[in-house]
Amino acid sequence: VLDSQYGMYVWPCAVVLAQYLWAHRQSLPGKRVLEIGAGVSLPGVVAARCGAQVILSDSEELPQCLQRCRSSCLMNRLPHVPVLGLTWGRVSPELLSIAPIDIILGSDVFFDPKDFEDILTTIYFLLEKNPQAQFWTTYQVRSADWSIEALLYKWNLKSIHIPLHSFGADKEHLANSSLPGRHTIEMMIISLAQSQGT
Repeated sequence: VLDSQYGMYVWPCAVVLAQYLWAHRQSLPGKRVLEIGAGVSLPGVVAARCGAQVILSDSEELPQCLQRCRSSCLMNRLPHVPVLGLTWGRVSPELLSIAPIDIILGSDVFFDPKDFEDILTTIYFLLEKNPQAQFWTTYQVRSADWSIEALLYKWNLKSIHIPLHSFGADKEHLANSSLPGRHTIEMMIISLAQSQGT
């Protein structure tokens, strides 16, 4: 999905995560959703259009990414969706000020292994504040030795693998997009391994 007017490119993982949201759209109205590393924000936009209360975020160090979030909202007639600058791994006033959330979204945030720990630091912080919340994430398998299992264990997080066929995302074409294509895309839901005090 390329929009030359705005220079926006939607990655295959975002299409798959958006499909998961669409498949679960009945559960979204009233849910409080935060998308991290949002960029073009396709999953967050779909969640908002399905009735969720959405906050979009991307790195505070990348103003063009924050602008892309705002442009996506305007193009999709969602002018009131807040856009926050959040840098992974940094406990900032913006991170501290986020209201309670139910779902965190992240498509293709596990891209560069040097960022994995910072991402999980941020996710752990948010899940500890919101112990019932879940992190819904899609990622592209780029390397055979790619794994976050050890990091999840270290941060007291657990993951459930969601098969793409279970929500109709195992096709090469999704939503008139040739994107997922032949990429190997996986989806998982990450949550606290156990809440403290149980």
